[in-house]
Amino acid sequence: MKHRIPKALLATAVLLGTVCLAEAAVITVPQSNLISSTQYYTDIIGGGIGDIVVMTGGGNAAGVGVATGRNDDGFSGPINFNFTTPLNFFGVPRTSFFANNNGNISFGAGISAFIPIGPTGATAPVISPFFGDVDTRNLASGVLHLRTDIPNQVILTWDAVGFFGSHAPPTDSFQLVVRGPDYDIPVGEGTIGFFYKDMGWEDTDTSNVAAVGFGDGLGNGVVLDGSVEPGLIGVLANHHIWFDVNLEPVPGPGSSNGVPAPASLILLGLGLTGFAVLRRRLSA
Repeated sequence: MKHRIPKALLATAVLLGTVCLAEAAVITVPQSNLISSTQYYTDIIGGGIGDIVVMTGGGNAAGVGVATGRNDDGFSGPINFNFTTPLNFFGVPRTSFFANNNGNISFGAGISAFIPIGPTGATAPVISPFFGDVDTRNLASGVLHLRTDIPNQVILTWDAVGFFGSHAPPTDSFQLVVRGPDYDIPVGEGTIGFFYKDMGWEDTDTSNVAAVGFGDGLGNGVVLDGSVEPGLIGVLANHHIWFDVNLEPVPGPGSSNGVPAPASLILLGLGLTGFAVLRRRLSA
C-alpha cells in the first residue's frame, strides 16, 4: 500500500541520497533555459498524440492489459525506438525503452517508483519530463499516449493526467519528444524535448514534489533547477525546453542562455568514463 512520505522524511532521504552520491556528477540546468509556449510539439506539427499506452507491468494497480490505459504505477515495454541508428544515452546505444506512467521513460527495465527523489534516484537510466506520482484511474483523468509514425522520432504524451490516489482534476499535461541520430533536427530544436501545457499538481497523497531531467541509474545526471522542491509546476507550466545530444539545453530564439561549464563536458558518447573525469574535476 502506498503512503504519503512526510516532508521532513523526504528531505532527509534527498539529503542522504546527495551524500551517498557525493562522487557522482550531477549537473543543474537553470530555469532560464525554459522557453515560453502554450502548445505541445504535436500541436505544432499536427497529427495528434498517438495511441493509448496499454501497460504490460508495474506496481500498485498497474492495470496490465487494460485497453483504456488507466493505471497507477504501471509501465509498458520494451518498446522499440525503430531508429535507423541507436540512441546513445550516457554512452550506451539504446534501441528500445519502457514507458512509465509516472512521468518518465527508462532503459533496461520498467520503473514503478512513484516518490520523485529525482531522476538520479532511479535504479535504471531514465528520461523524466515530469517524475511524479501520476494516477490515471479517475475517469476525469487522461492517460499516456505514444506516437511513432514519424521516422527516427517517438513522442509520449501524458495528456491531462491525474495524481495518486485517483485524483483529477487538477491535471498535468506534458509531452516528451525523443529523436534518433539520423533525424534532421531543425534550427532551434534538439534531440530531446520536454513540452508543458497546464500543470495543476505536484502535491499527491505520497509526496509534494516532482523532478525533471536525466539519470544514468548510477547517480550521474542532468536535472532542472527546482526539481524535488515545491513549486516546480509553476515554473514548467506553458513552457518547453529542447536538449541536444550532449544533454545541454538548446537556446531559444534570441536567447543567450546556456548551461555553464562543466555541462559542456557531458557528452553522451563519453559514457561513464567521461563522468569519472567530471567527478574528479568537481571534487578538485
